[in-house]
Amino acid sequence: MLLSEVVVQEILQAPENVQNLLASIPGTSIERVPLTTEIIELRNAYITAGILGPKWVDDATHVAAATVARADAIVSWNFAHIVRLDKMKSYNQANLINGYGILTIVTPREVQYDNP
Repeated sequence: MLLSEVVVQEILQAPENVQNLLASIPGTSIERVPLTTEIIELRNAYITAGILGPKWVDDATHVAAATVARADAIVSWNFAHIVRLDKMKSYNQANLINGYGILTIVTPREVQYDNP
């Protein structure tokens, strides 16, 4: 699991049960994604393109971090700013313009693992 610094900060402010959920994931299964200049530049490209306004900079940063880290997917319940068809298309258009690939955006319900 990729974990950006923005997610870490949000979880520190989340209810205890959410914090405990993260704490239950083995550290060997987590790869930290530091906030880099590359992520900030892509996030700013999203805002400049009007995908999100400056008020939603953390949401844009989530998507930029996942894109730059080349995540398989970003998993979110954020239907206002991330998991929306128009937003997905806009993020991916900006990603392609800026030299990145397509990012898959899904809800947690869409993530399934087969048990061998």
